[in-house]
Amino acid sequence: MDNQLGALTTIFTEVYYWITVVFMFLIHVGFCMYEVGASRRKNMLHTLMKNTMVIPLVTVTFYLFGWHIYFAWPNGPGFVGGFIDTPHASPFSPLMAATLNSGGDGYWSHINGVFWAAFLLFSWTAASIVSGAVIERIRSGAFWFLAVVIGSFTWIVDAAWGWHPDGWMVQVLGYHDAYASGVIHAVAGGFALGILCVLGPRIGKFGADGTPRNIVPPNPWLVTVGLFLIYTGFWGFYAACNVPIIDMGEAAGMEGSFWTTTNVYLTPTTTSAITFNFLMSLSGGLMMGYLVSRGDAFWTYSSGLGGIIAASAGNDLYHPIQAMFVAAIAVPVFYGMHSWVEHTFKIDDAVGAVAVHGYAGFFGLVISGVMLWGYPASLFYDATISPWGQFAGAMIMFWGLGFIPGFIVSKLLNAMGLLRIPERVEIAGLDLSEYHDRYLGESEVNAAEEDEARARGLI
Repeated sequence: MDNQLGALTTIFTEVYYWITVVFMFLIHVGFCMYEVGASRRKNMLHTLMKNTMVIPLVTVTFYLFGWHIYFAWPNGPGFVGGFIDTPHASPFSPLMAATLNSGGDGYWSHINGVFWAAFLLFSWTAASIVSGAVIERIRSGAFWFLAVVIGSFTWIVDAAWGWHPDGWMVQVLGYHDAYASGVIHAVAGGFALGILCVLGPRIGKFGADGTPRNIVPPNPWLVTVGLFLIYTGFWGFYAACNVPIIDMGEAAGMEGSFWTTTNVYLTPTTTSAITFNFLMSLSGGLMMGYLVSRGDAFWTYSSGLGGIIAASAGNDLYHPIQAMFVAAIAVPVFYGMHSWVEHTFKIDDAVGAVAVHGYAGFFGLVISGVMLWGYPASLFYDATISPWGQFAGAMIMFWGLGFIPGFIVSKLLNAMGLLRIPERVEIAGLDLSEYHDRYLGESEVNAAEEDEARARGLI
């Protein structure tokens, strides 16, 4: 930090990201509550622990190699260049530890940890999106392996390609995805769909004639609170997708300084702009979800989230009314796609994650290419946003880095007998199977209490 102003902006940025990370933690709290509320009683503890263990597993692997991928591979598969040296993102660098001004780099010694943590929370989110789709029938170990694959590898590869100021997709395709319609949501939705194609439906989900049965969330209150926590954390996610204060004067070709907030592409925006658009897209999604689902609480709340996701690609540039309409138009698209895929291909997406994240994210990328046609994708390259560039980006995110890796890894796990729980365990319930001693002890305590009450003449 060369001067007092530089020191103040760096420290402000450090604190800003730290606060956004705390808010984003609520996304994971919300996913835990949401998925437990959607699980039947016999599977609740398994669902909770399956999602909880994402935190340490993805954290450690993202520290060891995920963070390095983002900075090392924006050039992509040979389009622009090779790997980039990333001294601050190596797990054994002094800048990946408690340090002050190591090697004369006062900026990264302050920023690296909180910036890493913001991306780490994005990684948890990608894994948790997958988690909800596969509840009640996947082996814990298989899910944790898949969570590391998407959380510390595939999603951060697509972030390096399309969510980095110098990413090859930004340069070549004019790809623009300010708040991660594709970079997190489409890739996670596609990854989940790849797993579901191999994993198969829950026992009893489809009738003998193939008609899907509605397995209603046993605890709608927990689902509701969980989704509201996800909304809250998602608001923090929007803030974390911005650099809060940076001098863009030279980059913008101006004389003197121009201090501003920027998006991940270092293109100027404001926190006011994203506040307008976040709330308007949430509102558009909720209203349309209520209408399309005829007041179904589960799909109304989910549509609020899906509406935000659909508008996220362009929410740094949309007018608030545009954001609301993009969100609203997306709802019947992903709601209808969910029903069609379920009926046609017998895909059992337990919480509609593929629809709310995958289809909504894909749609959001494509429609942003139309709505923002001709806008610059970044200040640093001549590429502009276009329908074909955004469609190509959507295909890469959903299919190339989402569905295909999810399908292949699941196929390998399934071939080894490691993917799905046995039928007898699924019928009895994962909690009784995996935590039998706990439930046995509980039964014995209840029996002992009843015997004692009878001995005392209380019952």
